[in-house]
Amino acid sequence: MINPLDLTERRIMVTGASSGIGRAAAVLLSQLGASLVLVGRSAERLDATLAQLSGDVHFVRPCDFSGFERIPEWMKEGSGIYGPLNACVNCAGIQETKPLQFLSFELLERLLRIDLMAAFAVSKGFRQRGVSTHPASVVHISSVAGVVGLPGQSAYGAAKAGVAHMTRALAVELAGEGIRLNCVAPGWVEDTEMTRLAESRTPAGAVAEFRRLHPLGTGKPVDVAHAAAFLVSDMSRWVTGTTLVVDGGYTAQ
Repeated sequence: MINPLDLTERRIMVTGASSGIGRAAAVLLSQLGASLVLVGRSAERLDATLAQLSGDVHFVRPCDFSGFERIPEWMKEGSGIYGPLNACVNCAGIQETKPLQFLSFELLERLLRIDLMAAFAVSKGFRQRGVSTHPASVVHISSVAGVVGLPGQSAYGAAKAGVAHMTRALAVELAGEGIRLNCVAPGWVEDTEMTRLAESRTPAGAVAEFRRLHPLGTGKPVDVAHAAAFLVSDMSRWVTGTTLVVDGGYTAQ
């Protein structure tokens, strides 16, 4: 029997692979047989992820996505090192909770550069000749903050909503090239640096209430990784342009 989740002989780039959801995705995809290209800012932290992977044909390529303009060229260079990619799971991003009265345009621009513009650049780089195979799949990590309105999340939510809409439009545009694009929109995911930072900057009562609003409880990085694995595998070969909400029922209410 053929296992549609088998990723043997697939080469997959995972951005934001140095921690959290990105690290969990990389570990899971390697367990499913994939060869990984690990991307993040810190080579040391990527090496820590590398040590947790199954298999031994993996690559580490540090990159700071705040300089998004160079990403397509950087991806083209990478294809000469490890060959064309079968998929990309783009987990790189930052999160800030800022009420409008305290939101600076500098922070707004930083959020848009790293969370939205870099996602555009990854998509643009992926479709270049020689960078990806055909068929191929791209998964961007969005957020429930891009689906519903949350206090202090206007900038972050706008960036993540932009990622979801970009994904829908590019899914239609690139379907003829055999490239599928989808999003995963997580709710509150425990045990990530981004969540711990958000928790430290949010009143304890507000955090507890947000957790309470997840009927199935809060998630773990591997819950999001499972969704990403589905979307890069043959099991989702007829799925493109969608945002898969993985939030324990938070947005169902």
